Amino acid sequence: MAVKKKKNNSSDDLLACIVEAIQDKKGKNLISLEIGSLPNAVCNYFVICNADSTTQVSAIADNVEDKVREKFNEKVFRSAGYENSIWIILDYVDVVVHIFQTEWRNFYKLEDLWADAKVSCYGEQEPESPYNFNV
Repeated sequence: MAVKKKKNNSSDDLLACIVEAIQDKKGKNLISLEIGSLPNAVCNYFVICNADSTTQVSAIADNVEDKVREKFNEKVFRSAGYENSIWIILDYVDVVVHIFQTEWRNFYKLEDLWADAKVSCYGEQEPESPYNFNV
């Protein structure tokens, strides 16, 4: 008899929890890029948002970590950027979260690097934002 591997929480459930946590702290221009089917993908989803202050960037990241730990009892695998809070990355293996300060998101244009990915937008997008997608 084959041993069935216990299924971990799905990427979609994790994605939904992360999106909700970002929305709780008013993250702007919140999108997800489904990159799992693309060649050389590093994960299933990138989640990207921005905020106008480093304080809000940190608050969003903290809330994501808290909500994921609370709902899935899962800690972030690796994180970076808390030192200056202009771009915090939270790596949950299947889902990687990018929380930018607004000017740095506009500078790095991370979405352009994964232009072939399926894009999902959540909530209202800022009218002047270059990241208004009609999906």
